Amino acid sequence: MLQRELYFALLGTGFTCLATVLGAAMVFFFKNDMGQGTQKAFLGFAAGVMIAASVWSLLLPAMEMAEAQGKTPLLPVCGGFAIGGAFLMVLDRIMPHLHIGSEEPEGLPAHLKRTTMIVLAITLHNIPEGMAVGLAFSVGAQDSSAAALPGAVALAIGMGLQNFPEGAAVSLPMRSQGVSKGRAFVCGALSGVVEPIFGLLTVLVAGSVTGIMPWVLAFAAGAMIYVVVEELIPEAHLGEHSHLGTVSVMLGFLVMMVLDVALGPVPCICYVQRRGLFYERERKARGQAQPGPGAGTGKRDAGCGGAGRAGTAGVRTGPRARQR
Repeated sequence: MLQRELYFALLGTGFTCLATVLGAAMVFFFKNDMGQGTQKAFLGFAAGVMIAASVWSLLLPAMEMAEAQGKTPLLPVCGGFAIGGAFLMVLDRIMPHLHIGSEEPEGLPAHLKRTTMIVLAITLHNIPEGMAVGLAFSVGAQDSSAAALPGAVALAIGMGLQNFPEGAAVSLPMRSQGVSKGRAFVCGALSGVVEPIFGLLTVLVAGSVTGIMPWVLAFAAGAMIYVVVEELIPEAHLGEHSHLGTVSVMLGFLVMMVLDVALGPVPCICYVQRRGLFYERERKARGQAQPGPGAGTGKRDAGCGGAGRAGTAGVRTGPRARQR
């Protein structure tokens, strides 16, 4: 089963990596660097996509999975979220990198070329993206009814949309600084290679420890939100005050939300059915005759990704209808 999850994760993260490579290839078609306004718009759009993906594709499924495992969702979701943010904070402090448009490098002192540190900056916030997409496709592989897979596809499309300009944001400035087209393209493409690597590593960790998936999903969400708040939103509002960055954030959030709703499973009563099965088991144990709220039959529901089964079969990567 783990082999199937790794295969699906490789497909998803491979797609997002390909989007970065295609973006880096723009160096062969354009001579000039992207304007400041365009860069702000792309950064804001990426921030909006990552915020929406953190909520619909990571945090909500983490809560559902924790509930399906019979656990209180607050501990794994809040704990994983905090650990994920702390992990990226440590990487941000340690890894030497330089943000586009900045003159002051961050991280530990290192005698690295400017171009190398720019690549490391993009690589830093590609790490949680790879983790998120890999985990989403891993959950899709676990769902034998394939109800969770469309939500994972929506996440990959959203990440791919914002990875394309990221690749261009690395290669075009390098070209404008005198770097050859070939080298600029390679540097831009390499910034996306980290996504399949961390995506597969995360799936391996999640698959080797029982019950850790809610923690890992929330971990990826915390890491992405840290990147958004620490880097993307501030950079989208650099320079003169403008509403461009704000509008781009809202647009990115809207696009990711629409993708998740349109391509994800149709909202259903999976949560209520799972709660109903719990009440039904309790009733049988106590010899009661009245059914509990939302009691199901224990059979698989094709529209809910098999909510009648215990374990992770009912977990979705898209939006859910929380009915209590």
